[in-house]
Amino acid sequence: MLNEIIFTVTESLDGGFEAQAVGHSIYTQCDEYSQIHQTLRDAVNCHFNQDQMPSVIRIHLVKGEVISV
Repeated sequence: MLNEIIFTVTESLDGGFEAQAVGHSIYTQCDEYSQIHQTLRDAVNCHFNQDQMPSVIRIHLVKGEVISV
């Protein structure tokens, strides 16, 4: 059984957010950040059997920003 699964979450170029699991082939997206917790839970529940389910989802939010000098 896994203790945790880690997702990298980025803002999509088309709007919304995209999430990718580190070390697993799990990809998902949502329109609003407020939806990310449930979206990730749904994706993890679809990917793992009950006996392999991680107990924690860790989110790494990556934000790209450009500023002028």
